[in-house]
Amino acid sequence: MTTFNDRERAFEAKFAADEDLQFRITARRNRLLGNWAAEQMGLTPAETDSYAKSVVQADFEEAGDEDVIRKLLGDLVSAGVQIDELGVRAALEAKMVEARRQYIEEAN
Repeated sequence: MTTFNDRERAFEAKFAADEDLQFRITARRNRLLGNWAAEQMGLTPAETDSYAKSVVQADFEEAGDEDVIRKLLGDLVSAGVQIDELGVRAALEAKMVEARRQYIEEAN
């Protein structure tokens, strides 16, 4: 029975580690996305940092990416940037790839 309990604990630990990794990558993606959007809107470096943090915070409103997409789309359109939801989603995907790559490079 100990072998089974040990395996169960190992699976639980791996699941927790995987969830933590996914959280970190998603937070990094959101910061990169915030920096990208700030550049599109022509924000100053100080405003860019603050805006990127607000994008990271927006992800805590609901599960999934819809809260982040909604925030970015609303902010970009309000700033007069010509972009649609597909453009924001494409940027989100590109920044997810970049965030994963950065995390892997740092780990090595």
